[in-house]
Amino acid sequence: MIFQGEAVNVSVLDGGIAELQFDAVSESVNKFDGRTVVELAKALDVIEAVSEVKAVLITSAKPVFIVGADIAEFEPAFAQGPDAVFKLVSVTRDLFSRIEDFKLPTVVAINGYALGGGFELCLACDYRVMSTEAKVGLPETKLGILPGWGGTVRLPRIAGVDTAVEWIASGQENKAAAALKAGVVDGVVAPAELKGAALAVVHRILAGDLPYISRREQKTSPLAMNDTEALLAFESSKAFVAGKAGRNYPAPVKAIKTMQEGAKLARDAALEIETAAFCKLASNSVARALVGLFLSDQFIGKKAKSMAKSATSSVKRAAVLGAGIMGGGIAYQSAVKNIPIKMKDIAQSGIDLGLGEAAALLEKRLERGRISAADMAATLNRIEPTLSYSQFDNVDIVVEAVVENPKVKQAVLAEAESQLNDSAVLCSNTSTISIDLLASGLARPERFCGMHFFNPVHAMPLVEVIRGEKTSDDAVATTVAYAQALGKKPIVVRDCPGFLVNRVLFPYFAAFAMLLRDGANFEHVDKVMERWGWPMGPAYLMDVVGIDTGVHAEAVMAEGFPDRLAKSFKACSDILFEAGRYGQKNNSGFYTYSKDKKGKPVKQSDATSFDLLAPHCAPLREFSDEEIIARLMVPMATELGRCLQEGVVETSAEADMALVYGLGFPPFRGGVLRWIDEIGIADFAAMAKAHEGLGPLYALPENMQKKLADGTAFYSQL
Repeated sequence: MIFQGEAVNVSVLDGGIAELQFDAVSESVNKFDGRTVVELAKALDVIEAVSEVKAVLITSAKPVFIVGADIAEFEPAFAQGPDAVFKLVSVTRDLFSRIEDFKLPTVVAINGYALGGGFELCLACDYRVMSTEAKVGLPETKLGILPGWGGTVRLPRIAGVDTAVEWIASGQENKAAAALKAGVVDGVVAPAELKGAALAVVHRILAGDLPYISRREQKTSPLAMNDTEALLAFESSKAFVAGKAGRNYPAPVKAIKTMQEGAKLARDAALEIETAAFCKLASNSVARALVGLFLSDQFIGKKAKSMAKSATSSVKRAAVLGAGIMGGGIAYQSAVKNIPIKMKDIAQSGIDLGLGEAAALLEKRLERGRISAADMAATLNRIEPTLSYSQFDNVDIVVEAVVENPKVKQAVLAEAESQLNDSAVLCSNTSTISIDLLASGLARPERFCGMHFFNPVHAMPLVEVIRGEKTSDDAVATTVAYAQALGKKPIVVRDCPGFLVNRVLFPYFAAFAMLLRDGANFEHVDKVMERWGWPMGPAYLMDVVGIDTGVHAEAVMAEGFPDRLAKSFKACSDILFEAGRYGQKNNSGFYTYSKDKKGKPVKQSDATSFDLLAPHCAPLREFSDEEIIARLMVPMATELGRCLQEGVVETSAEADMALVYGLGFPPFRGGVLRWIDEIGIADFAAMAKAHEGLGPLYALPENMQKKLADGTAFYSQL
């Protein structure tokens, strides 16, 4: 070995081939952090100094190649401003150009994931050989930025504009077959043959059979397209991507513009354009928000993984009580993740409904080519429908998903508990009912907790794991482990009315009801909030949730927090509920609904809703966008602050991620608390004060008052 670092090693193989290997000490994966960049430069110095070395083979000792840059280093650099961002980008950018210009030929063996900076390193090499199990890609636009170490320059010159635009704008990961077809890699082999195949390429280069100088000239020269071709390719791509990404996500279009501006230039000049574009995007609030979300997601994932490891036993068999749509969704999710599950109901009609839900979801995957007919059959076989508790003593966890009625749930839970072994965990999928209340009739409340899935189960990432007063750490850990095994994002919260997500959602709905009371047009409110970033406005959301469900939950929340949520007027939800308009479930709510060709509900304006609301609301009048946003968002934000203050949720990251994953809070805003940090606590406080006359929903909790006084943020990096 001629160089040994903590992240990079170099040894000389037979034939004068230097193997430069990435192997980060004490890390499960390789990534481009500051240490790795420094060591890579030193390793190249050493290789250059050894005269007998004739070529360089770049490999990874980890199961993956390089997962990309260390995103944790981005956040402080972004906060420090353009100079810090430029330094962060340019040092590694120039290092990759040095590899591309290296006096010796370079071949890279790509195993596992080569993403972001890891893939940009591969593009700088002369030849690329890839494992059939590997994936490559440039996901930077998902973080609100673009590839900053040469990706926008090299990929179009290697694979053409169409491939570069598709890969970079989408941020997608690409399998080996797709990479080979696109000409991004030169060969694909089985994992066991990867190093040998890469070495064979090195020997062919040294024998003069494979050119590498001409390849470098192609990558360092202007893009080989005439002006008309370039105009057509780039302009059509920008229009298409702009429509798909939307106005709140500028990075995909900026990446295409960057490729276009650098197309007529040689590599180094094109790289300068890329760096300038990267620095501009990094100064944008969207990049700060998306990078923050990425780090928060890593944080909650690591926390859940650590908690799951502490569970005394794993979940090998599960059960769900109550088939229906929710029960069927839970059964489907468990079965598709290879965890056998019993699905119990008291009636065959319920069983049929649950199995139908699971089968319909699998049918969609079959139609899209994601599974085979054999896979579908095997998955359905992992769901065991039953009308009895037979062999329930063999299951490790049970999720109750019956009607949202405390007496019914208590009876079902007590009945189920009597059939379980002492170590099994019993959960309730309740969305509002107190876990402590439900636990009061159980013999083993320490083995009981909440496991709140969001509808539709297969699509919504969040699972709230609700800890009751008597819930044991092991019961929580087991439930978290099961949620992770289902591919979900578990966040542990403390028991209170509405738990976390619904507790925060209903002040938002209450604020919406007050807006309509005061003369706002709900269609205009929806449009404003959708432009602000929500996937749907509050009226549309109520229709999707179900107005009958919302009215029930509103009553629970008003009982729990009467000072803020008790109503002194007839709310819009009550008016529509009394008129039998329940939303999408019966095709009439604020809007009416019909089905499109694919069977999806399509909303239409309906004058009947306005007629029903009019007698109970002020005459319709215009509200500014700013007033609508403030009146709706302040109650949500202050309630989230209270949840953090009361310990309902432990950290700002978990609080924000719960709303992103559970409600679809706009990711480009980074979460409610990060949004407050971005606009500034003083401006947020002014927003709240301007509406304090509307009641306690607009009062700052103590923790926000403290931050206002001392100027601190919810996230320390901002």
